Parts: sequence; structure tokens; C-alpha cells
Amino acid sequence: MPHKIVVIGSLNMDLVGCAARIPVVGETITGHTYFSEPGGKGANQAYAAAKLGGRVSMLGRVGNDDFGRAMRANLQHAGCDVEGLLSVEGASGIALIFVADDGHNSIIIVPGANDRFSPEDVDAGARYLEGAAWVLLQLENPLPTVLAAAKAGRRAGARVILDPAPARAVPDEIFALADIITPNETEAAILAGLAPGALNPEQALEIARKLQERQARTVIVKLGEQGCLLVNQKSQLIPAPKVKAVDTTAAGDEFNAGLAVGLSEGLDLAAACQFANAAAALSVTKLGAQASAPTRAELDAFIHSYRRSL
Repeated sequence: MPHKIVVIGSLNMDLVGCAARIPVVGETITGHTYFSEPGGKGANQAYAAAKLGGRVSMLGRVGNDDFGRAMRANLQHAGCDVEGLLSVEGASGIALIFVADDGHNSIIIVPGANDRFSPEDVDAGARYLEGAAWVLLQLENPLPTVLAAAKAGRRAGARVILDPAPARAVPDEIFALADIITPNETEAAILAGLAPGALNPEQALEIARKLQERQARTVIVKLGEQGCLLVNQKSQLIPAPKVKAVDTTAAGDEFNAGLAVGLSEGLDLAAACQFANAAAALSVTKLGAQASAPTRAELDAFIHSYRRSL
């Protein structure tokens, strides 16, 4: 049986509009597709990990509205334990997502109930961390809450994976509590105090070493279609399967879910990165965040087909 994964983080209802391209400032364009679905980085990771066969629990806050009820039901449907997901008065978080036909996206988040998830709430939910092997964190909740969650994970004897997204300043104390941090190219550059932009593996390694100087232990830089760069004492570029991207929304969340599931099943770090790369690659071939999350059977078939093609 895989070890227990606990996701402590955010839940947003995604409101998605698709068009040929993303509008520039001050411009109105006509789109061709609209849909809504449960999202939020925490919920995306919990949902995706559960669909991949992980033993997953989710801690967070939703509003007592239709969006909150829908997000809770969706996680339950995937097999995620939501006993630690509580409702508060007011609105749930939402995300306004614009998706271009080339798969790129632009997102505005309105946190709602996520901003009311406090360090005290984390401490009160400590019992949900009992027996956890891995705790997944993100940065869509207040930083004091993220710090409290990292501390709670360590007290419970779990190892902590921090997805430093969306990108913002992070105190070194959080880095020191995380066993693994998983920034994408933009997040890695911002955390290192550099201008964001696409990175090649050499640049990613330089930035990862800067983050290790800030007490980060293992850094995995997510490089999109290039795969990921695993950096601890050594560094290793782990390529991703080549696919035609339809929508890159939540690809990073799918990666983190795959990483946690792989590690919970006993894979070593490099093998877990390969598994995570495949999960993320398969997810971008469909529209949506949670809607694009593959089942374990779908991912196993994809990995098998990819290996046969090499």
C-alpha cells in the first residue's frame, strides 16, 4: 500500500475562457469556449494524486457556497479524504483563467476562503497529519499558514514538498523546513532575485544552487517541455515525453502530484521525477486543470507506449 500523502493548501473554482490568443492590456477579444471546474493549486494536487492511486487527504478552507460544495464533492469523487476540508462563511476562492490556442495561459486569483485558512487552523487539524509520509504545500494561502503547515508536517515525521507558486518572496525558514522545492522556470528566477524568463538547464542549475544557499535541500526545477532538472548534491536533467500541448494549466500541479505518488510508492527521486514528467506531459494534452488529470491506468498506458517508442 502506498504511504499517506497530505495536501495542505488552496481550493479555487476555475472560470476558464479560451480564445485564439490572450488579450493584451486594454483589449477585448472574442473567445470560442468557456467552462468552469474545480481548481486551486492545493486541490489540483490532491485530486491528481488521488486519481493516480495515491492515499490522499486534503486540508484547506472553502466558502459555504455552491462553489465550495462542488469542490468538496469533486475531491471526494476522486477518492480524496476531505474530513480536514472545512467550510467558512462567505465566498470560496476563484480563478479567472484565459487559455490561448497554443496552450499558454494567464490567471487572476481571488483567494476568498483561502485567505481565512490560518496557522491556528493548521494546528487544530494536526490529527489529519498522523501517519503521513509526504506533505504537499503551495503558496496560495497566507505565508504564515504555509510556514505553520511546514512545521506541522515536520512534527508529524513527514517529508515536505513545497511548490513555490504563485511566485513571491519566501522566507528562508520555509526553505529550511522543505525537503524538496519544485519551482518552475519563472518561479525559480523570481526566488533567486532575477528577471523571470525561460531557462536552459545550465541557467536552471545556477539558480538552483542559489536556492540551496538559502537552505533549500533538493531543488527540482520544472522546465516545461524540456522536463525537469533535479538538483541535490549533483544535478540531473530528466527529459519529458514530447506531446502536443492543448492547455498547460495545472501542469506543475500534476507534476507535484506525480512526484508525491511516485515517492509514496517507493520510487527513488530520479524515477519519481520521470513518473511526474509523464503525468504532467499527459495532462497538457487536454483542456482544464482537474479535468485533465489522468487516471493511473491512463498514465501507465502512456508511459508504456512512450517507452516502446524510444
